[in-house]
Amino acid sequence: MVEGKKGTLSFGEVPMLESEVVVRIRGLGAAGFGSKRIAREVGVSRNTVRRYLRGGEGAEEQERPRARRLSAEQEREARELYRGEAAGNAVVVRELLAKGGTEASVRTVQRAVVGERRRLRAEALATVRYETSPGEQMQADFGEKPVWIDGVLVKVFFLVAVLGYSRRLFVKAMLSQRQGEWLSGLAAAFGHFGGVTRTLLVDNAGALVLRHDRRRRVLTFTPGFEAFCRDWGVEARACAPYRARTKGKTESGVGYVKGNALAARRFRSLQELQEHLLEWSGRADERIHGTTGERPRERFEKERGSLRPLPAAALAVPARRLVRKVASDGLVDVDTVRYSVPHRFVKERVEVLVLDEEVTIFNGTEEVARHRRGKEPRQRVIDPSHYEGLWRPWEKAASETRLEEVYPGRTLAAYEEIVEGRPS
Repeated sequence: MVEGKKGTLSFGEVPMLESEVVVRIRGLGAAGFGSKRIAREVGVSRNTVRRYLRGGEGAEEQERPRARRLSAEQEREARELYRGEAAGNAVVVRELLAKGGTEASVRTVQRAVVGERRRLRAEALATVRYETSPGEQMQADFGEKPVWIDGVLVKVFFLVAVLGYSRRLFVKAMLSQRQGEWLSGLAAAFGHFGGVTRTLLVDNAGALVLRHDRRRRVLTFTPGFEAFCRDWGVEARACAPYRARTKGKTESGVGYVKGNALAARRFRSLQELQEHLLEWSGRADERIHGTTGERPRERFEKERGSLRPLPAAALAVPARRLVRKVASDGLVDVDTVRYSVPHRFVKERVEVLVLDEEVTIFNGTEEVARHRRGKEPRQRVIDPSHYEGLWRPWEKAASETRLEEVYPGRTLAAYEEIVEGRPS
């Protein structure tokens, strides 16, 4: 028996092997049989065979302790810790028990909490389906998938929005999932459906949620997201951490988009991808939905009148401010798109103001560049005036000559037309 502050750990004893079994083990060993075959012949474990072969005289008198077990009170304490402070971690339970004076192995603790572990796992997997009334809720989530665009594999983020009642889908492809993309995507979804739901259920994303205290049920959204919800007159909710099934309609929608809409398809541009997603979501609205047994578009006719009207005027999406270091080629990177800055700012840090359709670059309080926002991955948005004075006339002529020698028929002007998006 081992004494502890809060109780004892009990040890039982397993009787030794019968003497004739031990004699047989040793006889087979003397005949040159290996421990594995002896164990199979005698019907005991290989380790037991090894111990008796190794033990010599008196080995048959060895006794093995039974597995340690916690007392009923200690098991009760272990289960409480497992549910509470240890958050389902048996190693932490063992450490907390040790602080209270109860020593036990991790395996002993695991045996004590096995029922609790199964119960918690079942709770985590079990889902109570919650059906919403027409116009009540829109669920939204982001997914990501590498997609071939113009021959290059690009990580594309896509927002999936689903109306809770009708199951109509909206998908928008983007190059990041920051707050600006979340808000522009949500605004586009409401516009696509032609109205606003009363509530909006989103993921526990860092771009939208500052803090989510599950125990105290306190939820704090980012100021930008709160302002967006006020402007659109929608009540925001977020699913609990690690409980993605709370928004199961979009969880299944994200998987549906990855496997069906995108699969391994290739696209020439992000715009072509977006056009494909809109066309695909229209077809998805015509299928018989597995849960409702109705076509989402037909079911939407019952929901359309319950949606709140869209704002009379378009609402601006909050701006995003970034700090970037100007590269040696006079460009700054925003969501894989590169924008030119006057070459005198190379290696300096600048502030980039990102709006939905425009990018403005500042050095301190001075505006140094303004561009239309690029929407294609790895696109370059160039203002030729930013490079004036960088090339001396004879250097430019020499470069033209070298380019002609390597790539006949191509000129710097031709490349400038490609970079600036002008037809060649």
